[in-house]
Amino acid sequence: MLLSDWGIIDYEEALKRQEKLFNAAIANKQLGIPVENELILCEHPSVYTLGKNGHSENMLFNPHQIPLIRTNRGGDITYHGPGQIVGYPIFDLETLHFGLKSYIYNVEKSIIEVLAEYGITATRLAGATGVWIDGENPAKSRKICAIGIRCSHFVTMHGFALNVNTDLNHFKNINPCGFTDKGVTSMQQELGTELPISEIRQAVFAFFLSNFR
Repeated sequence: MLLSDWGIIDYEEALKRQEKLFNAAIANKQLGIPVENELILCEHPSVYTLGKNGHSENMLFNPHQIPLIRTNRGGDITYHGPGQIVGYPIFDLETLHFGLKSYIYNVEKSIIEVLAEYGITATRLAGATGVWIDGENPAKSRKICAIGIRCSHFVTMHGFALNVNTDLNHFKNINPCGFTDKGVTSMQQELGTELPISEIRQAVFAFFLSNFR
């Protein structure tokens, strides 16, 4: 697996670069050329994104005029910004022997294992993608990692957003991922201290490498 660190990059620029890699991977598959699975990690300047089946009314208000971009991933509305690790796996699921459901399961598993390394117990939430804290308790459950993907010809793009030191106030402007009764959290919020994001990026890559062989 190839790891690419795009640093801090504008969302629309990252989307263009992703689509180029995604389309090239599909073209190579059709020509019988092996696809090199690539995990892209980055951060974005503040932006809201709305999935292809999302509902614009989940954008409640935007006093700071942060851009809202419609995109072709699954899922509803979410926020990206500094202090958040965004991951874009460009993976050929056929070579990995994964179906779409097991792919999402293993993305969640990788993030759950990263969080466990830092003493945070995270789980899945029935009926919702992503990684949650107190997922077994609907009254207290709060999302720490959102997942929204696109898949064509068994090649994936888009991915996940893990809140590390993210400013959670920006989530107050939306119904995150379409939920009106669930909270959002970050590693910093759960542990009460700012964390070294470069170190956590390395942990993300290590657990993805372990779970996607």
